[in-house]
Amino acid sequence: MKFTVRFTPEAREDLVRLYSFMLEQDLKAAEAALEAIERGMAFLREFPFSYRKAAPQTPFLRELLIPFGNSGYVGLFEIENSQTVTILAVRHQREDDYL
Repeated sequence: MKFTVRFTPEAREDLVRLYSFMLEQDLKAAEAALEAIERGMAFLREFPFSYRKAAPQTPFLRELLIPFGNSGYVGLFEIENSQTVTILAVRHQREDDYL
């Protein structure tokens, strides 16, 4: 069974923020980062339970680590039901926490 992956408006804003930041540095790197995030998110369609729990008391709230360069990104997501995974936030691994 494949899950539907959806984004909250806040998670979409995170993607825009991260892309805009990288775009100021390097267009190719910005595009590569976005592609890495998209590839990472694609695995959620089939294997959302294989990622680490974000909070021990909430087994359906999980984090996806997305490698990119020397660091990468972290996606916070929730397994809502047997069909839907919702991306709640995306941040760079060097950021303090989810914004």
